[in-house]
Amino acid sequence: NRKPLIQKDLKFKLYDHIRDNAKKKGIYIDHINGIEDHVHLLISMKGEQSASQIAFLLKGESSHWVNKQKILPTKFEWQDEFIAISVSESIVPKVRKYIQNQVEHHKKTSFMDEYDRFIKKYGFNKL
Repeated sequence: NRKPLIQKDLKFKLYDHIRDNAKKKGIYIDHINGIEDHVHLLISMKGEQSASQIAFLLKGESSHWVNKQKILPTKFEWQDEFIAISVSESIVPKVRKYIQNQVEHHKKTSFMDEYDRFIKKYGFNKL
């Protein structure tokens, strides 16, 4: 269910809303960016938080918000799956740069190529 719904008019409203909502829930988003059909977040997690809890909270609330605001002419929903990768403090600047450069990155690399590369690099099972 990945659709290119996050167009320019929605993108920054959505990112601001996700960041504000996360802050209210004690989730610190260091960086957020993406393209029309997916988003990358760099999150600093507390010990009692899990990636699946955070994804559930942020995806559920933000899709509810988009639909309640009637920002799009169609129903907005995130895909069920997500990928979470733990990174060491030493590569955080590199991850920030990667997230900041999503638009340029995806001019050269499709989502599926990126996804396949992540699967291989981190030894995940394909969803």
